Amino acid sequence: MTRNTKLWKRFRLLVGLVVGGAAVAAPAAAGPGDSPAEPGGSHSGTGAHPTGSATVLTPLLTVTPPVIPEGAEITTATIELQPGDPGTPPHRHPGPVFGYMLEGEMVFELEGEPERIIRAGEAFWEPGGDLIHYQTRDNLPDRKSRFVVAMVCLPGQPMLTLVSPEELEARKDRRAPRPR
Repeated sequence: MTRNTKLWKRFRLLVGLVVGGAAVAAPAAAGPGDSPAEPGGSHSGTGAHPTGSATVLTPLLTVTPPVIPEGAEITTATIELQPGDPGTPPHRHPGPVFGYMLEGEMVFELEGEPERIIRAGEAFWEPGGDLIHYQTRDNLPDRKSRFVVAMVCLPGQPMLTLVSPEELEARKDRRAPRPR
């Protein structure tokens, strides 16, 4: 087994624990108007734990594994957006990011994709690399939003790099049409 394969297996386990733990916590964190999302990705459904315990596994997101660089670290963090918070300006992450909305909702926009609303109970991800992450803003004027992420990065690299106005202008043709 190669080091990258071992790292990927550990990463999948970590993401499973983060998203699974968040799924257990989400109903308690959800407020009025929050509703659980349909599972994303190509696999959905529930299944009993193979040991016969009462634990139920509910897949939330299945993606094709991105390349994980050898020596990469995974940072797990919670992010809280205050009511109406515009979030971080356009930026990129050096590696993939996997997340789960704990409460509230946010507007999420990646380069080449239309903006979409991520609600409490929904999972999301982005591949990182050269892709610009345009928006992660709170979508509620009167309530905060909170999510947990697992971010992959090489040691010493910043987890997030802001994109310059010049680069945004040069790549504006790659941004999906915006709703009016």
